[in-house]
Amino acid sequence: MASNGEGEKRSRKHLSSIANSLLHRCARVLNTKPESLVEEFELGLKPVADNYSQRLVEFCSLMALEPLSRNLSEKINNGEFSRFTYDMMLAWEKPSPFPDEHRRSECIAKENEDKVISGVPANNKQDNDNDDDVSLFYSDMMPLLVSEEASVGESAYAWFGSLFPLASDIVNARFTFETLTAATGNRLHYPAYDRFLKEMDKYIDYLQKQAKPTETELADDEFILHVEGSAQTQKVVRHIGASSRPGRLTLTNKALYFEASGVVSYERALKVNLWRTDVDHQVKGASTGPWGAPLFDKAISYQSTEVSEPLILEFPELTGSTRRDLWLALVKEVILLHRFISMYDLSESPLQSSEMHSRAILGVIRLHAAREMLKMSPPPPNSFLTFSLYDDVPKGDYVLEELANSVKQTSKITPFGATDVLKRLDLISHPFEPISQEKIPVLKEEQRNQAELLDSTVGQSKDEAMEVGIAKAAVHEVKEEGITDSLLVLVDLLRPFRIILLRLQRLISWERPARAGFLLIITLLTIYIEGAGYALSSVFLGGAGAILWAKREHIGERFSEVVVDTSSDKSTMESVVEAQQTLKELHEIVNKVNITILKIWSLFTSRSKKHTDMVVWVMMVVALVLAVVPFKYILMGVIAYVSLGSTDIAKSMSSNPQGTRRLKEWWDSIPVVPVHIVDGNS
Repeated sequence: MASNGEGEKRSRKHLSSIANSLLHRCARVLNTKPESLVEEFELGLKPVADNYSQRLVEFCSLMALEPLSRNLSEKINNGEFSRFTYDMMLAWEKPSPFPDEHRRSECIAKENEDKVISGVPANNKQDNDNDDDVSLFYSDMMPLLVSEEASVGESAYAWFGSLFPLASDIVNARFTFETLTAATGNRLHYPAYDRFLKEMDKYIDYLQKQAKPTETELADDEFILHVEGSAQTQKVVRHIGASSRPGRLTLTNKALYFEASGVVSYERALKVNLWRTDVDHQVKGASTGPWGAPLFDKAISYQSTEVSEPLILEFPELTGSTRRDLWLALVKEVILLHRFISMYDLSESPLQSSEMHSRAILGVIRLHAAREMLKMSPPPPNSFLTFSLYDDVPKGDYVLEELANSVKQTSKITPFGATDVLKRLDLISHPFEPISQEKIPVLKEEQRNQAELLDSTVGQSKDEAMEVGIAKAAVHEVKEEGITDSLLVLVDLLRPFRIILLRLQRLISWERPARAGFLLIITLLTIYIEGAGYALSSVFLGGAGAILWAKREHIGERFSEVVVDTSSDKSTMESVVEAQQTLKELHEIVNKVNITILKIWSLFTSRSKKHTDMVVWVMMVVALVLAVVPFKYILMGVIAYVSLGSTDIAKSMSSNPQGTRRLKEWWDSIPVVPVHIVDGNS
C-alpha cells in the first residue's frame, strides 16, 4: 500500500489539474485505483523518459478507450464519448503543471470531475435539443469567446487521431483541424467537437438506411458513401446528347451507380466500376445547358474505355457549384484509393486493403459532418479526403509512401484502427477477432515511432503546401478580369501558325514513323556535320524567295487588308458559347505569360532566396557542361530526346513521374512580383 500511495503522490506531482482529473476518471472507467494505473504504467516505462506526464496521459487514454468505445454510437449521442476524449486532448496538450497555473483551471477541472462522478457528462446541457444553436454558436459566436474556456490545439488533435481515428486521421488531421478551426483562431472548442462527432454519427445512420441500387447486388466489402437524386435529396440529371433524364446517383467505395427515374420506380442501375486500375478514368467538371449548350458549370463528366460515351451528370443548384465540386472530389477519391492500393500492392492482404477502404470511408463521413456544421461556407472537400489531398499538395507522394509503409506493418486487426472504429459504429463487420485489452498498449507502443515519422512527413507537406498557397494567392492578384475584342483578330491571324504547329506535332508524335524517322536522321546528320548554318541559310533564302514571289504576283495589292470572317454555320447560341470559350482560353494564356515573366523577375531580384540560389547553381552547372561538351552533341541529344520521348517505347521506360511533379511544385512555390496598376494622370 505504501508503494501505491507513493505512486499516486508522484502522479499528482507530475500532472496538471486536468491531467490528474483524467487519471482518476480513467481509473473509474477501468474499475481500478489511480495508483494502480500509475504503477502499471511505470512498470513498462523506459528508464529515461523526459515526457513522463504526457506518456502517462497517453497510457491512461489508451487503456480507457476500450471500455469507453463500447456502444460507441450511444455514447456519442449522450456526449459521454466527446467529453471524455476532449479532456484527453486537453490533458495531452497540458500534461504537466505550470508554476503560474490559474486556480480557475483547477476549479473547472474539479467541476467537470464532479459532474462525471454524478453521472452527468460535463458541458453536456441539452445537447440533443440544441444542435442548431451549437452550429450558430460555432460559426458566429465562437470567435468572440475563444478565451473563455480551455481549447484544443492542432498537435493534440492530430495525436488523438493516431490513437483513435474517428474525429481525424493522423494522415490528414492537421489539414482537417485547420479547416474546422478557421473561424476560431485555430483552436478547437468543445461545442464544435461534440457537434462534429454527432453529425458523423447521424450520417452513418443515414447511410445505413439507404437502399441498394435497383437490380444490383453490392459486394461484401462494398459500402454506400453518398446518395443524391432520391425524393429526400436534391435533383441529379444525366445528359445524353440534347436530351436529359433525372435519376438517383449512388457512390460506393467501388463504383458509381445511376438509376434513371421511371414512372413508378427507378430503372435498372447503370454501373461504372471505379475500382479497376487497368482503365484510364477521366473525371472532370463540365458545363451543360439547354439543347446541349455548355452554359451552366454544374456537372461532371466521366470517361473511360469501359463506357461507350461520356457520362455527364448535372447537379442543379441556384448559386455556385458546391454539389458538383463535392461529387467530383468523392469520385476522384475512390479512383485514387484503388490506384494507391494497386501501386503499393496492398490488395494482396485483405486486412491492409480493408484498412485503407475504412480510412477513405471515415474521411467521407467527416467531410459530410463538416458540411453540416459549416452550411454557410462549405469547407473544401480535399481537407478531409486523404488521397485527393495528397494528389495535389507538394510532397504528397512522400506522405502516401510513408502511409503505405505504415499499413504494411499491419499483420492482424489493429486495435482502434479505422476498420475497428467502423465496426464499433456498426457500419461494417469483419471476421477478425478483437484484440484483448492487455495487448493494446504493447501494440500501440510499437506503432509510436511509425506514427511520429508519418506525422513529421505530413507536417513537412503541410508547410510546403502553405508556401505554395501563398505563392498562388499572389498569382491570383495578378490576374485581371476582362479581355478586349481584338483577341478575336489575333485568333484569326494565328490560324496558319496553328495549322503548321499541328502538322509538326503529328510528325513528332510518330503517327507516321517513316517520315518522322527520316526527318530525325536528316536533322541529326545535319548537326553532326556542322551543317546547321547551311540549313538556317536555306530557310532564310526560302523566306526571301517567298517575299519576292509575293511581290511579283502583287499579293499585297490583291490582299490589302486582313479580313476576319465572323460568320458561321452554327446557331447564334453556339457561336456565343464558342466565342466565350475562346476568349476564356486566350485570357488564360495571357495570364500565364504575365505570371511567367513575373516569376522570372522574382528569381532575378532574389525575392525568394531559396529558389534564386537553386537557379544560380543550375546555371553554373549548365555553363560548365556547355564549356566542356561540344554544343553539337548537346543539341543532338536534346533533339533525339524530344523526338523519341513521345514513342511507346520511351513512354513505357519512363515509369517515375516524380521529376515532373517536383519541378511543377518548385515552380508553383515561386512568389511573383506584385503588380500595382496606377493612373498616371491621377
